[in-house]
Amino acid sequence: MSSAAAVLRLMASVSSSLSIKHGRSLWRPRSQIYRPSRSFVVASSSSFANENREFVIVGGGNAAGYAARTFVEHGMANGKLCIVSKEAYAPYERPALTKAYLFPPDKKPARLPGFHTCVGSGGERQTPEWYKQQGIEMLHEDPVTGIDMEKQTLTTNSGKLLKYGSLIVATGCTASRFPEKIGGNLPGVHYIRDVADADSLISSLEKAQKVVVVGGGYIGMEVAAATVGWKLDTTVIFPEEHLLQKLFTPSLAQKYEELYKENGVNLLKGVSIKNIEAGSDGRVAAVKLEDGSTIEADTIIIGIGAKPAVGPFHKVGLSTTVGGIQVDGQFRTGVPGIFAIGDVAAFPLKMYDRIARVEHVDHARRSAQHCIKSLLTVQTHAYDYLPHFYSRVFEYEGSPRKVWWQFYGDNVGEIVEIGSFDPKIVSFWIESGKLKGEFQLLPKLARSQPVIDKAKLQNASSVEEALQIAQTSLQEDYLVLPYSENQNLFLLCMVFPD
Repeated sequence: MSSAAAVLRLMASVSSSLSIKHGRSLWRPRSQIYRPSRSFVVASSSSFANENREFVIVGGGNAAGYAARTFVEHGMANGKLCIVSKEAYAPYERPALTKAYLFPPDKKPARLPGFHTCVGSGGERQTPEWYKQQGIEMLHEDPVTGIDMEKQTLTTNSGKLLKYGSLIVATGCTASRFPEKIGGNLPGVHYIRDVADADSLISSLEKAQKVVVVGGGYIGMEVAAATVGWKLDTTVIFPEEHLLQKLFTPSLAQKYEELYKENGVNLLKGVSIKNIEAGSDGRVAAVKLEDGSTIEADTIIIGIGAKPAVGPFHKVGLSTTVGGIQVDGQFRTGVPGIFAIGDVAAFPLKMYDRIARVEHVDHARRSAQHCIKSLLTVQTHAYDYLPHFYSRVFEYEGSPRKVWWQFYGDNVGEIVEIGSFDPKIVSFWIESGKLKGEFQLLPKLARSQPVIDKAKLQNASSVEEALQIAQTSLQEDYLVLPYSENQNLFLLCMVFPD
């Protein structure tokens, strides 16, 4: 292939405001696998007669659940593994909380134990009984508040002291909140990160009439789609020029916005909030905008992003570019025997040569599996992640149109858009002829990076024809054509109706 021909990297679908936080760094992964110099092996039972745990996972989300499964698959869980969590439940598929969990009672909402990990990827449902059967110690509602790295001990909120051999930090993120002084903690204001948050919101929705969603990202738009199912007056407020600005093109966003308007959602774009106002009963009553206008609301959901839940583990070493705990391609921190996975980990995004934090379930699952395999086996290759985001909206019974979008890769460069969202649409991002984004075929394109005929792609009359052109380019990558006729595609974004 000529040097002028670029690579086809494919990223597919749409992942609302879910962002890859990135920055450049000269830091590179260490080449050797670390094996703990000290570990504490206990009897093969779940009783844990002493305070020594060979492996401790801190956190109770997706990453913890998939890490536990990987320990079990390698025969290293029974009597050896402890999970410490602030959650009241065994690890579950967190994306359900802004999707099916919020469906109204007559629309078959999701409930535990239905979405414990690892059902989201087609795996076994790991109920509390499963953890007992596997000999895994579970410490619920007792978050870790301190760490002594020299003594290899953790202190929990209840005062429990845990000694570990290897430690896996899987604490995820916390929701970004409005300051209390502008009404961020008023009754009726909600944030969603766990089951308790979602239950509190559902309690409000049962009595609500006017709902305001703050944030035009994927969390905000999933919640807005759910409130439509409750037949509530819903307004979405965000400061950007269009929805999902970090991922969507203006054209794609316009079509997505029309979908919401057709479902009765009011969109207020490019506006800022001054404060949230309370009524005489102390509950939220309205949102006051910077221009002085007010929007009545009895329930407000704020989805303006998240922050890595570093807590006491800041001592381990943080990324100065993207936040979170800095790790290498094996998810090892700078402290021997301590690892970090999922949303909280700042890792080398190998294919794009930068340090990244990815706040999405796909990375949570894959990073957990890669880390534990590296810890327990001779696996030495670095994590090579292809960014993948997705969202599903209006999926409840009776919805006139159910939409699912997927996104793979990176979104930079010139845009080629095919289709009209009736019923499908696909967007390609092209930089120096490289495809950076793309559903089965899409990940293959993103990694293989074949040369593509840009003019031919632009003239495609349908999404299916565009994908056929991309697939052909994958099969005929050995052909060398003039640079003026061939471009490397960067990102592909697809929106599908269910």
